[in-house]
Amino acid sequence: MSFEQEWSSARAAVRLNHVPAEPGPGGPGGADLSIADDDLGAVGSDAYVLHDRLSRDGDHARVATFEAAIALTNRNFTSGAALLKVHDRWSSQLKVLVAACANISNHLDYTVASHAKEEADLVAALSASKVNEYLK
Repeated sequence: MSFEQEWSSARAAVRLNHVPAEPGPGGPGGADLSIADDDLGAVGSDAYVLHDRLSRDGDHARVATFEAAIALTNRNFTSGAALLKVHDRWSSQLKVLVAACANISNHLDYTVASHAKEEADLVAALSASKVNEYLK
């Protein structure tokens, strides 16, 4: 079976982008999922705090681990190489996690600001529409 055939059958099975016949909790035409800017701000703030804590505290054992790995390797212990791999993996994964927290925080800050700007533009457009309605 080709990818296209498999994808078509999977899409048909789950009915992607399907709007249910019965409206969701948002009511007719309403959204099923909503979130307040305050909630987004709180998650973004938590991601920022986690970013700072990981940046500061996530690396405190790096030097000692590296030194232990070198000492074990110099004394011909095979665990030295394994400990060095742990050190390297921890360092790389810590960087990935710190970057992910920064991305989450930045994205949510952007989302809140962007939504506020779009809301202001919409209010201005609707207000201008009302003015035009009265002028006609």
